[in-house]
Amino acid sequence: MNGRMFLALVVTGVILADAPKASATNESVLFPGLEDDAGEQYPISQEEYLQVKPQYRPQIVDFPSREPAGTIIIDTKRRFLYLVLGSGRAKRYGVGVGRRGFQWSGTATIGRKAKWPNWIPPQEMMERDREAAKWPDGMPGGPENPLGARALYLYRNGVDTLYRIHGTREPHTIGRAVSSGCVRMLNADAADLFDRAPVGTKVVVVGPARPASYFNAEWTRELKHQPAKTWKQFKRDFRKLLNQWD
Repeated sequence: MNGRMFLALVVTGVILADAPKASATNESVLFPGLEDDAGEQYPISQEEYLQVKPQYRPQIVDFPSREPAGTIIIDTKRRFLYLVLGSGRAKRYGVGVGRRGFQWSGTATIGRKAKWPNWIPPQEMMERDREAAKWPDGMPGGPENPLGARALYLYRNGVDTLYRIHGTREPHTIGRAVSSGCVRMLNADAADLFDRAPVGTKVVVVGPARPASYFNAEWTRELKHQPAKTWKQFKRDFRKLLNQWD
């Protein structure tokens, strides 16, 4: 037995020991991270599942929905991403979501996808963060890149919202509200979703009443018709987003 096979068996044994048992919800636990990663530009750790609570590991669950199969639904309150399978079922993944003040809701579509994507820090971050300032032309993809192994770029009306569903170099943040609005997944889960969700996939984000309005000119015009207090709060949140971009 080689070391790779031994590690896979150890991880499987620990996960199965911790995983919730099948119940009335008829849940079954899946481990895409244990699949062969031959051909990956960088290794995807098989130990990531040990760093999250059992409920945030991928599972097939009962999930009645009016959305068609293939739709992605993100529940920011419970920190779950659902890939609708149809017939009242969905594949559920644990995610990290936007922290207070950076949460949003609404619909979008996957406009493009990338494996081991580059990360381009905003100008404001480069001005205050020496590490970010090292990458004015973008940080190459890799294990230390904040976007992790995969990125699915969310668009609306053909415009990039600057929100992404992406992997992470910090698996311990799954299940927490920590980002500036992006949705984080374990790298293994992001890679699995990447293969299942083509460009054009509908994404529904369920969360607070705040719309995903920061970057689309049409949405911004709509906000201008809101009370002055709402518009001022929007501008404050926008500045925070630029200063603390994930």
